[in-house]
Amino acid sequence: DHNLPFREAHEVVGRLVLMAEQSGRKLQELSLEELRSVSPLFEADVFTALDITTVVARRKTEGGTAPERVAEQLTMAKKQLELDQQTQ
Repeated sequence: DHNLPFREAHEVVGRLVLMAEQSGRKLQELSLEELRSVSPLFEADVFTALDITTVVARRKTEGGTAPERVAEQLTMAKKQLELDQQTQ
C-alpha cells in the first residue's frame, strides 16, 4: 500500500490498461519496467496482486468470490434445495 490517492491510482490503471490493450496483452503480461514507466511506485510484488487466484480470494464480502464465501453460498443453496424438495 503506497497511499496513492484514488484519482491518481485510477489514472495509472487507465494508462496501463491502454498500454496493455494497444500491445495486445493482459495487464499481468506487462513487464515491471513498463509498469514503472507509468508509476515508479510499482514493485515486483505487483504480479502477485495481479494473479487471478489472489484477485478472486480478496473478494471476501458476503456473496464475494473468495473460496470461503463461495463455500458458504453452496452450503446455503444445498440447504434451500433440500427444503424445496421436501415441500414438493
